[in-house]
Amino acid sequence: MIWLWIAAALISAALAVLIVQRAVSAAGAQRGDNPALAVYRRQMAELDELAERGVLADAERRSVRAETGRRLLAAAERGEAPVKSSGARVILIAAAAAPLLALAAYLALGAPNYADQPFKTRLAEWRGADPQMLAAPQMAAILRAIAAERPTDPEPLRQLAIAEFASRQPTEAVQALHKAIALAPRRADLWELLGQALAAQNGGETDVEAQEAFRHLLAVDPSNVDARYYLARARIAGGDAAGGLADWRALQASLPAGDTRGPALAQQIQRVAATGKLPVAPSGQDQSVGPPQIQAMVDGLAARLQANPDDPAGWVRLVRAYAVLGETAQRDAALGAARRRYAGRPDILAQLNAAQSTANVSPRRGSP
Repeated sequence: MIWLWIAAALISAALAVLIVQRAVSAAGAQRGDNPALAVYRRQMAELDELAERGVLADAERRSVRAETGRRLLAAAERGEAPVKSSGARVILIAAAAAPLLALAAYLALGAPNYADQPFKTRLAEWRGADPQMLAAPQMAAILRAIAAERPTDPEPLRQLAIAEFASRQPTEAVQALHKAIALAPRRADLWELLGQALAAQNGGETDVEAQEAFRHLLAVDPSNVDARYYLARARIAGGDAAGGLADWRALQASLPAGDTRGPALAQQIQRVAATGKLPVAPSGQDQSVGPPQIQAMVDGLAARLQANPDDPAGWVRLVRAYAVLGETAQRDAALGAARRRYAGRPDILAQLNAAQSTANVSPRRGSP
């Protein structure tokens, strides 16, 4: 492989020398032939011819000829100086040296003998590694491959969306969620994640597409807090502050006692009631009841389970989310709490154990 780079550098140097040499030669050949001078000389000859034919008065001829002569002199003064031979040599040496210096720098600082790293090989290594040691982009690559292997299963796509968000790829996360929803259009968690993802892309605000996602979520889960929050927020942003506040107050009344989202919602209701406008956070994202970031979504789920722990599916989702995000300590803490609560429920314990291994899809080598 190193000989290929050496040959490429030599060819590049030779081509650079050839191109610069031809350019210098062309400049030298043309330095005495300024096309603008010929144009002005022709105009002066035409003026004399018109005057001889009586078409142009002698006074006008002298005036126009003087102006044309001035332009002729100015064009002659702007003529480029010929390229000196010493300057040409410097240009040729620099053109030849650039690719050779690049090759020398690569040999000194690079790794010319390093073996190729095909993506397929790296993916196989990641799938055989401990998931806790993988970065979010590596987990996303694994989940992308698993989703391709399971084209009718929406779960790998949902987990891929979370991994893509952890990798700061919101567009790819939204695409994965659209594919998952096409497979399971009645899953409320997919619509919820899609709405939050679209809101995150829009700085925490609900555009038309996000509102549509939350409406679908309400059709599947009429009591969903995030959907009700975001749609009410959209009403306020659209100018219907009274209607949005009414929806928020109804949502506030429906929250269970001790729900950690209550104080944040009450604060926003108070601000909108006083100003008629939505508060804008300094970061451009309002830290709302329905958090726009995936990490905030996971934190919200954890807070929800703290207040209302009797939710087996919620514990499974929390353990799975921590596993996908690579947050080992939080995953183990949630797993321990859930195992103690459901020690006598082998079915739930089995789901928790599966969620522990990166969200019900094993990245181990040879997984189906």
